[in-house]
Amino acid sequence: MSTLTQDTAPTAKTPAAPERTTTARSRPAGALLSKGFVNGMLIVAAFYTLMPISWLLFAATKNHRDLFATSGFSFGDFNLFSNLERVFTFNDGIYLRWFGNSILYSVVGSAVSTFLCVATGYAFDKYEFRGKEKLFALVLGGVLVPTTVIQLPMYLLATKAGVVNTYWALLLPALVNPFGVYLARVFSEGYVPGEVLEAARVDGAGELRTFARIGLPMLAPGFMTIFLFSFTASWNNFFGALVMLNDEELYPVNLGLFMWNSVTQQQPEFYSLVITGSLVAVVPLIVAFVCLQRFWRSGLTAGAVK
Repeated sequence: MSTLTQDTAPTAKTPAAPERTTTARSRPAGALLSKGFVNGMLIVAAFYTLMPISWLLFAATKNHRDLFATSGFSFGDFNLFSNLERVFTFNDGIYLRWFGNSILYSVVGSAVSTFLCVATGYAFDKYEFRGKEKLFALVLGGVLVPTTVIQLPMYLLATKAGVVNTYWALLLPALVNPFGVYLARVFSEGYVPGEVLEAARVDGAGELRTFARIGLPMLAPGFMTIFLFSFTASWNNFFGALVMLNDEELYPVNLGLFMWNSVTQQQPEFYSLVITGSLVAVVPLIVAFVCLQRFWRSGLTAGAVK
């Protein structure tokens, strides 16, 4: 018995040690490879995103000669402040007028649009009425329609209403945001408990007061998230402005820069105006994302711990 035990014991234990060693070594190697791959992809994505902005920053500091005589990612004579002065004073400061128009279209239009989206999504979530789901399906259908497809019908409607070539030509279409309504309903389901609303109704609060005092504050992260989407879309709304507006006094900044860029072949000095103006036009988007990122993160992680 003792001889049998001595012969079989090493045979049973010997293969077990290499298996544990192999498993212990393979797991960290696989995890390290996966982590390195993910980090590498993130670095590539960051480089791809930041490279155009970096080139824009370098180019905005150059005069007209250095813009074409030096490489894209090298400095020439530092002329950023003189370029900014030219942009802001050219043609009696028309760029500042375009910039103010973009602020009006994006901030005011997006704020009103976001409020309507939040109120509509809240109603779809908290109230029961006939044809509710069919109506919501119709709203979702609007998400699938590209905005460029409906520009011609909107132009014809604006012509009938007499608002073409006015501020209302861009402000009114911005109020309709089917994707914002969908997001608002999702946020309402996750952020506003029905029990809290019932308690407010028992205390005698009306529906409007319940929404204004309870529902809307709870939906603040959703409000900011939808506002950020709407602000970005309005700020970048080039085709709608191109169709609706003829008066350069009403142009948003992107359409104004497009008009400047269209004459660069005949007047090359406009290149520096377009590049520096484009750099200034990026700043509000960066500021909006930086200031609203805490609402953005909380909105994206809504319901993650449920």
